[in-house]
Amino acid sequence: MNYSIKNHNKFWPSVTAVPILLIFAAWQFYRFATFKGLDGVTDLQGGRFHLMIAVLATLLAAVAGFFVIYVLRQQDDRNDLHIT
Repeated sequence: MNYSIKNHNKFWPSVTAVPILLIFAAWQFYRFATFKGLDGVTDLQGGRFHLMIAVLATLLAAVAGFFVIYVLRQQDDRNDLHIT
């Protein structure tokens, strides 16, 4: 049995995790950009925690996307038939 078929059930959660992380990062960046202080005025310095979460989620999505692409590229290498 092919390695990619055995791990098919483990692959799809990682594929769906990338868009979910990117949506979460966009939402956190939106919260950073629209953060309001106690006086109701937009305060960019007060929402710094939301910015850090957005950056972290974006980095996690990039790493997960790299591994998904790495697995997809390896799948073709294993299916090649080498005749010498």
